[in-house]
Amino acid sequence: MKPIDPPKTFRVKSFGCQMNVYDGERMAELLGERGIVPAPEGEDADLVVLNTCHIREKAAEKVYSDIGRLTKGKTQKKAPMIAVAGCVAQAEGEEIMARAPAVSMVVGPQAYHRLPEMLDKAVKGERSTDTDMPAIAKFDSLPTRKRRSPTAFLTVQEGCDKFCTYCVVPYTRGAEISRPYSDLIAEAHRLVEAGAREITLLGQNVNAWSGEDDKGRAVGLAGLIHALADIDGLERIRYTTSHPNDMDDALIAAHGEIDKLMPYLHLPVQSGSDRVLKAMNRSHTAESYLQLLERFRAARPDIALSGDFIVGFPGETEAEFEETLSLVDEVRYAAAFSFKYSPRPGTPAATMDHQIAAEVMDDRLQRLQARLNRDQLAFNEASVGRTCKVLIERKGKHEGQWLGKSPWLQSVWFDGDYQLGDLVEVELAEAGPNSLRGLVREAANA
Repeated sequence: MKPIDPPKTFRVKSFGCQMNVYDGERMAELLGERGIVPAPEGEDADLVVLNTCHIREKAAEKVYSDIGRLTKGKTQKKAPMIAVAGCVAQAEGEEIMARAPAVSMVVGPQAYHRLPEMLDKAVKGERSTDTDMPAIAKFDSLPTRKRRSPTAFLTVQEGCDKFCTYCVVPYTRGAEISRPYSDLIAEAHRLVEAGAREITLLGQNVNAWSGEDDKGRAVGLAGLIHALADIDGLERIRYTTSHPNDMDDALIAAHGEIDKLMPYLHLPVQSGSDRVLKAMNRSHTAESYLQLLERFRAARPDIALSGDFIVGFPGETEAEFEETLSLVDEVRYAAAFSFKYSPRPGTPAATMDHQIAAEVMDDRLQRLQARLNRDQLAFNEASVGRTCKVLIERKGKHEGQWLGKSPWLQSVWFDGDYQLGDLVEVELAEAGPNSLRGLVREAANA
């Protein structure tokens, strides 16, 4: 590649989970430190970072499709500089560099703190790949948070040691590692000082986080949440995604003890069949999962429950799928995410016998989603008449309209004279499948 002019504008396109969103924000901050600014809406950027996700099928092919769209019909002078980041970069970095000459940089999710140095090489015409996994070194090298938004993500834990047979995360994100307590408290303070009123703690298995507090005592995620709740100006705390095996008594109790910890729990189950769960290497049963949910409901009776489901795992029978439907009927989730099984190269499930036909998976997914949608609407309808505080996150489509989230993570819209970041007390007056209309009672702007 020939030397080119340093980019003046950038755009980061993040796909997949909230952790990718967090990583995308941090890469944007790194580029901002170099004086590169976000490209105006509707204009081409000089540098495009494709922050990829490897969970779903054909993830790599979607990357090549994006690269093609960015370069189609453009000369080298007009085409943007392209960086591929994230989990596809980690898993298939060498292949990307071989197949896509237009890509200047490939950087994994644990090495993107070195993006500025890679950019310097790219300007000189040198292509580079970095898929090292120094997780803590990455966080130590990132710039001070400057995000000004009512809500913010804070990654506290990365990686996974669970090795579910369908999942690539242990291979693309590495082993479980917890960021130091003091670093997290300091970053949370900076986020609040920059305008955040709600922080969502992130991790592949966020409840596996552990560390030592400022007095040298061993603490888990509950201890960290207790400390964060003491930060003036921080009004709401959430966390995702949890694993059933990492739940402890302290975290369950925290839902009843900490007002700032929102009454919402996302706890993936994946299947209602014990045989399928064992084949997935999930290490919990349907019954143990249900018992865990009951303990959360006992600690916080109004808690909203969310889950993840995979249909069509290799060997799943119709009777086993019906067990999943029965679990859904018992839990009555306020929200949930459901997917067809997608074989990921290098995972044990990809080579298992009895792969399920696509049309069978399609049918099962539709049936599952019909029940989940039923329950989400029912939860929203049961919320009508409740009074709660809504954190304004953005403007609505109409003049004077605002959108925000209830404590139960429902989207709520209402009218009034407010601003971003206000906590407004509303009565939930009308429910739809995906949002509710609120009537303002009073604003709490303190």
